[in-house]
Amino acid sequence: MAENKSGKTVTVEQIGSPIRRPRDQRATLVGLGLNKVGRRRTLTDTPQVRGMIGKVQHLVRVVDEKA
Repeated sequence: MAENKSGKTVTVEQIGSPIRRPRDQRATLVGLGLNKVGRRRTLTDTPQVRGMIGKVQHLVRVVDEKA
């Protein structure tokens, strides 16, 4: 995984199913690397990733924020 200049990461866990959700929300989960409830991914903490998390905030939760 490529670290950004500040080295900050954010870990997200999928807590909701994309079933009966709009197609763009499903695509956002796939873009975050999530596809099953309970999966976790550690991603670089960028504005783009934060925006994606905000778009599906009802389907994911931020598990761990490292400074």
